[in-house]
Amino acid sequence: MKSNKGMTLVELLVVVVIVGILAAIAIPLYTGYMQRARRADAKTALEQVRAAQEMWRAEKGCYAQDGVDCFGGALAGTAVAKLQNTMGAPATVISPFYTWSFAAGFNGTTFTAQAVPTGSQIPDGTLTINQNGVKLPADRWAK
Repeated sequence: MKSNKGMTLVELLVVVVIVGILAAIAIPLYTGYMQRARRADAKTALEQVRAAQEMWRAEKGCYAQDGVDCFGGALAGTAVAKLQNTMGAPATVISPFYTWSFAAGFNGTTFTAQAVPTGSQIPDGTLTINQNGVKLPADRWAK
């Protein structure tokens, strides 16, 4: 009697089908998890921008603005550069998947910060926060 060593083609095809089914389930779950994690990073960065603006305002009397001080006089530098030390980290990039920007309103009494998605995160939509802590769109902040 001869013993067969190895696998039949049918057994191999069953294994391939099982691996394919597992991959079809796992890959979308992993992708969704990564998008939520990147969104959480963007939310954290926007909260840091808001906190840095509040610290700047407490010290200087207005929110950081590009090229001017609290009284409208010339003050070299961008608002990003002014907040660089306050934030304690490079302020220009949240991640490879979001960039952020902010603008101060009239005489530095208001500001709005945005995290704009790039790359595979674009379907997530832009996140926004203002000086009062209003976060838009609310449904994206809640997830």
